Amino acid sequence: MSLASFNYPSRRIRHRDFELWLDPYQDTAAFRADSSFRIAVPWTPKTNRNPVIPGLFADPHIIAANGRYYLYATTDGYASWRGTYYKAFSSADLVTWTDHGVMLDYGPDVSWADDSAWAPAVAAANGRYYLYFSGGAASGNTAKQLGVAVSDSPTGPFRDALGRPLVAAGQYSGQAIDPMVFTDDDGRSYLYWGQGAARVVPLNGDMTSFDPAQVRTITPAGYNEAPFVFKRNRIYYFMWSENDTRSEDYRVAYATGPSPLGPWTKRGVVLQKRLEAGIKGTGHHSVVHAPGTDTWYVAYHRFAVPAGNGTNREVAVDRMAFAADGTIRPITPTL
Repeated sequence: MSLASFNYPSRRIRHRDFELWLDPYQDTAAFRADSSFRIAVPWTPKTNRNPVIPGLFADPHIIAANGRYYLYATTDGYASWRGTYYKAFSSADLVTWTDHGVMLDYGPDVSWADDSAWAPAVAAANGRYYLYFSGGAASGNTAKQLGVAVSDSPTGPFRDALGRPLVAAGQYSGQAIDPMVFTDDDGRSYLYWGQGAARVVPLNGDMTSFDPAQVRTITPAGYNEAPFVFKRNRIYYFMWSENDTRSEDYRVAYATGPSPLGPWTKRGVVLQKRLEAGIKGTGHHSVVHAPGTDTWYVAYHRFAVPAGNGTNREVAVDRMAFAADGTIRPITPTL
């Protein structure tokens, strides 16, 4: 959009990055004193194109690698969330996405899990890609376990790296679901997971093992599930989802700390429902920044608009911004 002066029709203010700027290629001295403008180019509302991928998906995990963004998610739409496979998607611009198909299928690929293919997360290390995931047995056992698979490509196919769970059911209190890995600037990687209780442990260099004696519980007030950790300007951010995923009040809160292990100071809720837009159940998110920039995005799921629920969800991506003191500004979920 541009604004043209009534008194100086050849002089304009231009729209850039959500702000208005005087055109530097013109004489602006007289123009600065003029306060009468008209719209010279009609404004067209931006279409955010949410949901970003067609169909029912949830628990999105997004990374940047090889000049593209890669997104992984729970395949939704099943009663009791009993999906059995994961798909990979990629995009150069976060708008147009390529479906790369199934990257891990519990049937042929995982011997210890048959259903509940939930919340995949991918981390790059050692020139390879590691997929962390949760799964349960189709026999009706509700206990979940965490696994890890490996691939030479961010789109798979992935193979089960251990042939057994990385975190077994009952090994720790709470549900062993919702894994994610944060790798610090020194190359050390940390595994976070848990519903009901949040836990963290440094991973060994092989990315497929850890010392159980180093597991820490870091559960903040209000925590339900979906831990996510990232770092910006020497501040560590620990984010999570509150309330039940079947509730329209499912939302994202966060804390900050001086290290990947905390201690953590809760800052509050940053992403929640927007009823005037018909948006509900905004949660289980992940965060990515455009490489080489300080531009950040959040991927999250919500009830499919207009009539979705806690098992019929879709994936959205929106901008995430920071205040001067490093706190996260409230995120507005968009259509």
